[in-house]
Amino acid sequence: MRRYVIAGNWKMNNTPDATRAFAEALAPKIAGKDGCDVVLCVPFVDIAAAVEATRGTRIRVGAQNVHYEPKGAYTGEISAEMLLAVGAEYVIIGHSERRTYFGETDATVNLRTKAALAAGLKVILCVGEVKEQRLSGITDEVVRMQIKLDLAGVTAEEMKNVIIAYEPVWAIGTGLTATPEQADETCGVIRRVLGELYGAEIAGATVIQYGGSMNEKNAADLLGKENVDGGLIGGASLKPDAFAVIVEAANA
Repeated sequence: MRRYVIAGNWKMNNTPDATRAFAEALAPKIAGKDGCDVVLCVPFVDIAAAVEATRGTRIRVGAQNVHYEPKGAYTGEISAEMLLAVGAEYVIIGHSERRTYFGETDATVNLRTKAALAAGLKVILCVGEVKEQRLSGITDEVVRMQIKLDLAGVTAEEMKNVIIAYEPVWAIGTGLTATPEQADETCGVIRRVLGELYGAEIAGATVIQYGGSMNEKNAADLLGKENVDGGLIGGASLKPDAFAVIVEAANA
């Protein structure tokens, strides 16, 4: 059985003090909601504060990026060992904003994914199409290609620590959201290609999140779909009340 995973992606928001305040506000709101896993993926400077503030709760902490080399002359980058040292358990890789603004390619996403898994981190791997690709009717081809390239060399055993986040790029930060049917359809495509790569058992066990503007108003409808196993939440993850409603929807 797959467990829902509700993960917040804070992007470039919040200081350590704000992180502590958020965790203190969120923890009691989701106490006892054990039907899903809850992860906060925060800026690097907030990871230690998040780990400290969530200790003793069911909230796990993740990062938003990781480099594929263990160390070296890579100004501004963070290694998997560094993330583990400050208490991160998860890391987002290949988010559309990394691909769009910072030159991420499927090749670098693949390298980062393998490095994170080798170090023992759990990976939230993002894939998804842009508006022009959706309108051209090639969404399925795009996500199939991304999955195959991004997971090249990742073993069946390592897939136990991989979550796939389907994020239609046209629905991120735009207020637009894929319909529950569209989300379920594309998450189903992802599950089928995982079956081709790893077999039905692993495909059936892999958590596939929806990551396109899920919020407190649409979460229940999206999470009610067969192939949607959670959410990678952007703006709504910055508000404890809204984020708690999404967690509640995953426990319904």
